[in-house]
Parts: sequence; C-alpha cells; structure tokens
Amino acid sequence: MSFPISEASPIRFAAPLPVRADVVVIGGGVIGVMTARFLRERGLSVVLCEKGRIAGEQSSRNWGWVRQQGRDPGELPIMVESLSIWKRLAAEMGDALGFRQTGVLYLAKTDAEIAGFEAWTEHARANGVDTRLLAAGETMAMLKGAAAPWKGGLFTASDARAEPWVAVPALAAAAEAKGVAIREACAVRGLDLAAGRVAGVVTEAGRVACDHVVVAAGAWSRLFLGQHGVRIPQLSVLASVAATEPMPEIFPGNAADDDFAFRRRADGGYSIAPGGEHDFFIGRGAFASLRFYLTILRKDFRSTTFRLAAPKGYPDAWGTPHRWAMDRESPFERMRILDPAPNMSSLSAVQDSFARAFPTLGRPKLKTAWAGMIDSLPDVVPIVDHAPVPGLTIATGMSGHGFGIGPGMGRVVADLVAGHATGHDLSRFRFSRFSDGSRIEPGPSL
Repeated sequence: MSFPISEASPIRFAAPLPVRADVVVIGGGVIGVMTARFLRERGLSVVLCEKGRIAGEQSSRNWGWVRQQGRDPGELPIMVESLSIWKRLAAEMGDALGFRQTGVLYLAKTDAEIAGFEAWTEHARANGVDTRLLAAGETMAMLKGAAAPWKGGLFTASDARAEPWVAVPALAAAAEAKGVAIREACAVRGLDLAAGRVAGVVTEAGRVACDHVVVAAGAWSRLFLGQHGVRIPQLSVLASVAATEPMPEIFPGNAADDDFAFRRRADGGYSIAPGGEHDFFIGRGAFASLRFYLTILRKDFRSTTFRLAAPKGYPDAWGTPHRWAMDRESPFERMRILDPAPNMSSLSAVQDSFARAFPTLGRPKLKTAWAGMIDSLPDVVPIVDHAPVPGLTIATGMSGHGFGIGPGMGRVVADLVAGHATGHDLSRFRFSRFSDGSRIEPGPSL
C-alpha cells in the first residue's frame, strides 16, 4: 500500500458484517484498532467499521513519535503502559511496526523553556520515566553538526519512534487474526436506540445489533455524536508534515524546538514538521465552542493560522449537514478520507529553520508532503468515558497524541467497555468536564 492512504488504496479488510456482535467500534485509527483488539482478548465479539481505510486519516499522517516525554500528568501513566505494549508488540511482530527506542529530545532556546522542562521532570520521576535535563553542551553533543544556539534540552532515552502508515494497518491485521471483524469502506450512519440505550448501529451495508458502541472516529466524532444529541467541544486542526530525501543521520530519534520537529525515518530520511504551528478552518463548531477555547487561545494564539472555511464535505464545513436520515447517504460516505493539502509555506519555513540549525547539511530536499486533521479538545487531552446514552463509550480528541498512546489507551477503553478496572485514574478525561462548571486546564505544552 502506498502513502498517503486514499480512497484509491486497495481494500484490505472486508469482513462480512454479522447480524450481531457484543461491541461495534467506529473508527479504524490506532485507538479504534487497539480497542477492538483488547476487547476481543477479553472474549467479546467485535466489529470494527471504518468509513474509508484503516489509518487513512491522522493515524497514518502523524509524526510517528512514541513519547512519554512532555505528556499531560493524566496521560503519562497510560503512556508508560503504552510504551511497554509497543515493546511487546514489536517483539511479537518483528520489524512490521518500524519500532525503535531511539529517544526524544526537546530543545530549548530560552530560560523560560528550560524552566518548563525542569518542572515537567517532576512528573517523569513520579512515573519512573528516565527523563534527563541537559545542559547546552550535552544537548549540542547529541546532534551532529548542530549550530543553533540551544540553551539546553530534555531527553528521554526510552522514548521511541515507529512508521505510522505501515504500523497501524499491521496492528489491524494482527487484531483481525485474533478474531476482530474489520470492514473498510463501511460507514456507520448512526446508532439504533431502543428505550434510550444502544441496541445496534446502522451502517451503509446494513444493521448490526450490539449492546455497546465505541466512538473512536477522530475528527468525525463530534459530527457523529451530535446526530444523537451528545455534544462535545471537539474541533480539528490541520497539521502539515513532509518526508525528506535520504540524508546523513544527525540524531537517530525524534527532536523538536518551537520552530521545527524531526524524526528519523526507516528510509534514511527525516519526517519534518513545524514545531508547534497548525492551521484552523473556521466553521460552525468554532463559534459553538469558542468559550471553551478561550484559555488556550490566550496562551497559544500565534501558533494558529486561521482560514475562513473548511473544504467541502469536511466535518465542520459550513455545508456539511448535522442531521441525516439513516436510510440515505451520510456525510461519512461523501467524504471517506480527509486528505487536506499541506501548508507548503509552513514547511518551507521548516526547511529554512532546519538549514540554519544544521548548516553543513543545507536545506533538506523534500520527497513528499502531506497533512492531517488532528481531533483536539480545549484542554489538549481526550474524552475517554461513557456517554450519557447507555451502551455508548467515547474515545476521541487525542489532540495529536494518539499514535504513541494508542496501544495503552486501547487497553483502557476496552476494559472501560467491558466493565473491568482500568488501572488508571480517568477523571481528567471525563465527558462531564465541559458541562459541570469545571475550569478548563490545558496540559503542558511540551
């Protein structure tokens, strides 16, 4: 399969839909795939429906970082578990995931950034993570040919990288081998409710009866849930990434400052991206959710490029319907895969920043570029909770952190659905935090 994954990509998963299953998972990204796998391991029958292709959207378009470093304190224990699952999966599956523990390095230009790094090390120590604060000399010694005036760094040697567009389909194949029924090109149009609780789902290929549904639909979750009166203030931002031509290794892992980020790729190049910049399409959801985002806008306004409208068919485009009949084509069938054009101006600035930081290498040549739509929430942590509709569980708004935490979060969501102890405090991710008067507290912007 070539990258980026598109509607033209061959269908790899075409399981027949059963009349009934214990659980239907909506969304074939890493969260949905790993949730389905762990549910099956709990002995439940599981159907995973993906409207486009497995990992067709953000789960294949992300940076490929598997990081504990810089995580929100609520996420960090789950991420520690997730890293251990990644290691186990890599041992089981060989090199299919491209998994390498090559470390994550954050680079600081200012004393304020150093102070932020130092504050976060308290969370690392509390969770047994091997994070170290580096002085300027130590930082420069880790990067071959670096000339940028970084004052220091934050380094976690146990953090890792993987190749997203091959890893997530490989994980889906492993889930299928365990008995998960996976169906691509099969949109779920909505829930079938009886006496106010989940009784099944209506897909474009027919109804599947079930007692539980997990919505892990990424950027589409808000639109799907809103059809059933479940309101979440989720929005999506466009993040641009490029792959360079093969080039000498300057660092074997993942690194970032506020101008650019990079990850060594298995093909000998680097994935490069803006360090913290993204684009936002203004739509109806932006106005409806503005009050929730005021805190983070005040904190991080300049990192966002605002655009007047999303492309036709996108979840928050002005013309996208918010209501539809179950027996007719839904918005999920009209737009199978979000494939936004990357912001080439931002990527050009990244090339320039990279060249200034590593002058002996010069300006990196790009082999390809792409973009993805990141499902985000106002406090930059997800909703992982049961919805007010009995039988419905939400796992969305991973805010750009989903790839690395996917295996661990999938295990947590599976046990939440199965009624087992999750082993973690999930209060940070509760659905009610946006309606119970709680103050919006964004996580650390590391």
